[in-house]
Amino acid sequence: MEWRDQGTLLSVRKHGETSAIIEVFTAEHGRHAGVVRGGVSRKIAPILQPGAQLDLAWRARLEEHIGSFTVEPVKSRAVVMSDRKALAALNAITALLAFALPEREPHAKLYAQTIAMLDLLSTNEAWPVGYLQWELALLEDLGYGLDLSQCAVTGDREDLAFVSPKSGRAVSAEGAGDWADKLLPLPEELLGVVTDDLVGIGDGLRTTGHFLTHGLAHALGDKPLPEARARLVDRLTR
Repeated sequence: MEWRDQGTLLSVRKHGETSAIIEVFTAEHGRHAGVVRGGVSRKIAPILQPGAQLDLAWRARLEEHIGSFTVEPVKSRAVVMSDRKALAALNAITALLAFALPEREPHAKLYAQTIAMLDLLSTNEAWPVGYLQWELALLEDLGYGLDLSQCAVTGDREDLAFVSPKSGRAVSAEGAGDWADKLLPLPEELLGVVTDDLVGIGDGLRTTGHFLTHGLAHALGDKPLPEARARLVDRLTR
């Protein structure tokens, strides 16, 4: 069994004396693990940095085996290392993908959105809104998407201010009525409006965090979300 694909590195850990086991998110083969022979060597180790874009060739005797990778660098995202907030975002993205994605199941749309988001970290200072939209995309792709198109109570498309914590549907200020304090915030950043308002972004992350925890993580056995996400939220909102 063998295939070739491109992917971004999610994690790496030492395996034996000289090798490493890596997890990657690939365009056609989803989240996939494999052994890199010599992965801790001076030649290969610098390539194996989370977020790096790699050209990958995977080979195994049987499909169910972990198999081995040969890797070639396509794009390094080392420039992100100089920005603590952007680095925290990169770590949150790779950790959430490793946490949430089923193994060896393709998610082509999410893959394209992820590569675009990783590239945004080093090219656009407005990336926090992009990250918030990426969390929405992750929820959508895995079956926990929010419906923010219109009010679940009145049907209006204007004055949307809240999200129902149960249904994930938008609610207007009028439709919320006396229930407003039981609903989650719906800042304009969650609707894709680009701002540098970290209060609004923090409110949006509170809302996506609710569905990541009570929807996605609950379905995975109530596992806690990766600490990398909490560190990013802290850096953006402190």
